[in-house]
Amino acid sequence: MIVLVLCVRIGPLYVLTGVGGSLLSALFVRKKISVGASGALFGLLGAMLSELITNWTLYENKLATLLTLLLIIALNLAVGILPHVDNFAHLGGFVTGFFLGCVLLLRPQFGWVNLNKAPPGYFVASKKSKYKIYQYILLMFSLAFLLTGFILGLALLTNGWDGNAHCSWCHYLSCVPTPLWSCTEARCATIQLGNQLNMTCTSNHKNGTYMLTNPNNTFEIQMLCSKLCK
Repeated sequence: MIVLVLCVRIGPLYVLTGVGGSLLSALFVRKKISVGASGALFGLLGAMLSELITNWTLYENKLATLLTLLLIIALNLAVGILPHVDNFAHLGGFVTGFFLGCVLLLRPQFGWVNLNKAPPGYFVASKKSKYKIYQYILLMFSLAFLLTGFILGLALLTNGWDGNAHCSWCHYLSCVPTPLWSCTEARCATIQLGNQLNMTCTSNHKNGTYMLTNPNNTFEIQMLCSKLCK
């Protein structure tokens, strides 16, 4: 039974949230390639949150569970403001997972009886509907949102739409610049003579001269460029 639930519900949820995260990332991260399963993992967090909300009456210690889950989500999303982390994939996966959870993880309300599987002669004093009204509302709204979102996102992607060109502040969702790091990719003009490296940052025009331990170490050169461009 558990394997069946994983295959029928969690499997498609994991895959579709990964697609949703990749779709939002492709619309806003235009000059880099990001890889990984973090978008789908955030989708599972979103699905956990929506599952808690849609099946609220079935849980004990609701508030403690909700606060714990929100804290975990907030901490993980906060990591996304660091450079070189694709928070758009996280956000896209989370939102997709939240609405998919409203569709795939609905559970019947307490007291509902499936009369088709009830033993012969079983009597039900008052027949309850399978789901509560708010569950039906969330289900219909989530289906409409997901269908619209995927169709619109794919249409914008095929037309080469750049999200940052239409949203001047959205890039802060993925990286917030601080004195400790920069969100712009460091680029430097270099002149190298043996182990001596003369470098000029193209963004702030700072100059620096360095002695390299290994003149062929591109990682060391890139790190020096990043420090110079801060």
